[in-house]
Amino acid sequence: MCGIVGYIGVSQAAPILLDGLSKLEYRGYDSAGLAVYDGDKIQLQKATGRLKVLSELTHDGATMPGVAGIGHTRWATHGAPSNSNAHPHFNREETIAVVHNGIIENYLKLKKYLEGKGYQFTSDTDTEVVAHLLDYYYKGDPIEAITRMMHRVEGSYALGILFQAHPGLLYAVRKDSPLIVGRSKDGNLIASDVPAVLKYTRNVYFIENEEISILSGEDICFYNVDGEEIQKESTAIDWDMNAAEKGGYEHFMLKEMYEQPQTVRDTLNPRIKEYNVDIEELGMTDEEIRSIQKIHIVACGSAYHAGFTAKYVFEGMARIPVDVDLASEFRYRNPILQEHDLVIIISQSGETADSLAALREAKNRGVQTLGIVNVVGSSIAREADRVMYTWAGPEIAVATTKAYSAQLIAEYLLAIKFAQVRGELTKEETTSYLKDLHKLPEQIEMLLSNKEKIQHFANRYISAKDVFFVGRGIDYAISMEGSLKLKEISYIHSEAYAAGELKHGTISLIEEGTLVAAVLTQEALYKKTISNIVELTSRGAFVLAVTNTGNTEIEKAADYVIYIPQTNRWFTNSLAIIPLQLFSYYVSLGKGCDVDKPRNLAKSVTVE
Repeated sequence: MCGIVGYIGVSQAAPILLDGLSKLEYRGYDSAGLAVYDGDKIQLQKATGRLKVLSELTHDGATMPGVAGIGHTRWATHGAPSNSNAHPHFNREETIAVVHNGIIENYLKLKKYLEGKGYQFTSDTDTEVVAHLLDYYYKGDPIEAITRMMHRVEGSYALGILFQAHPGLLYAVRKDSPLIVGRSKDGNLIASDVPAVLKYTRNVYFIENEEISILSGEDICFYNVDGEEIQKESTAIDWDMNAAEKGGYEHFMLKEMYEQPQTVRDTLNPRIKEYNVDIEELGMTDEEIRSIQKIHIVACGSAYHAGFTAKYVFEGMARIPVDVDLASEFRYRNPILQEHDLVIIISQSGETADSLAALREAKNRGVQTLGIVNVVGSSIAREADRVMYTWAGPEIAVATTKAYSAQLIAEYLLAIKFAQVRGELTKEETTSYLKDLHKLPEQIEMLLSNKEKIQHFANRYISAKDVFFVGRGIDYAISMEGSLKLKEISYIHSEAYAAGELKHGTISLIEEGTLVAAVLTQEALYKKTISNIVELTSRGAFVLAVTNTGNTEIEKAADYVIYIPQTNRWFTNSLAIIPLQLFSYYVSLGKGCDVDKPRNLAKSVTVE
């Protein structure tokens, strides 16, 4: 959540800042602002609402001349969305400007201290404390002021800072919130995420915790929290620039749904060699894999649902016991972690605050960790003992589609690898599984090509108030993700239930016309789930069923059926999710919702 962009160089800064912030709109925000040094003083402009309001106020940046500046899109945490609470924030003389992502946990204590020193606050934010604290410590040396501030501040932060007394320099600081530095031929940049700088450079530095970067138009230097200069290596970003653009699609979400077949291929193909799974970057010996006694999967949101699917796959295929935890709960339940356990952290961005905290908790207890992430060089990728990338490319829509599908593929491959090594799969079984995996991209393309049928059905339920998703076993996992997709982009109340639990209370909510989406992909559970569907229809529910081709028995019980191609029972979620994604998309579209940027949500949740 929130976005930071900074630029210093030979070009006008404001248009570059606005362009960069537009590439970070997926992160979620409710206000935006710019601070630009105009050769005399730092000029400030802020606005609530969408970025286009700020663009109009500044005539696309033309009214804010200057070649050094910082920009910010804010997602409210401390203080309601307003001009006074929007970033950037000034010190009292308006000679230091600050933008901030994260949360200052001890800001009230610091605010009281600074008020005792005569400082007055004009906002409700925790960020303003940083601006005044820098002012308090500044005695002519910005690095000294920044390091002293860092020693006093508790919490998470990514900061972009301008000092009017040092007009040729831009400062960046990071602790537990993502921040990158980019080098280009016309100047240098800072940003919260790679898409903001792709137009200008592909060479970036990932700032580590408690590191400081000083940028001029020509050079970049790095320092630790003690003010000592350090050396860093840049990373080349190989994303196609077009991958961060809509490419003719109405929404990023639709584009990313249609990118799923290629995403599956990219995550799958390099890791299959002669019908064996070879995950080179994993770096685990067969002995280490055999020694694993338990797996803990920790994630948030859709990544949690992917992990919930993985529990069934790992336990059923590799016979390893698996716990699945919401990352926000993992640390606080004091989990029992043993020497031969493996903690798998799943995160698209690799910066999810709760997941990152869970990773650090596991590492502090001496348990080996594996990150499944999409963003190269992200915090989880760097801090986990091992990392497996999903190679989905940039995902801009807040509601994940292709990154979720890539996470499923990564989990299938890991489960097959572990099952192979532990002797739970024969060579023939492994070959059969991998053949089915190779078919998935084409099968997904086929499901996407039938979008008109799903769009027609979705149009009937634009005005729905409540929708329920049900399934048994691995189908319950896909029901959870289908339900989340609908509620997050259409704002329709939706819940997922294990189908067998309906009669233990939930069925009382079913009334005439209530839509229920039932997922049936596990042949051994067809009859039991059909019995649950009959219970629902007898109470007036309208049932949409998603099931495998050939399960025609369902037509006697359900009102509307969508068939998915046959595949191995462990891989059905990769296919069943496609019609549920399309259904949610077209309901949201029909309601006139902001499909790519749903209200109150952020793509990368970098605060706990």
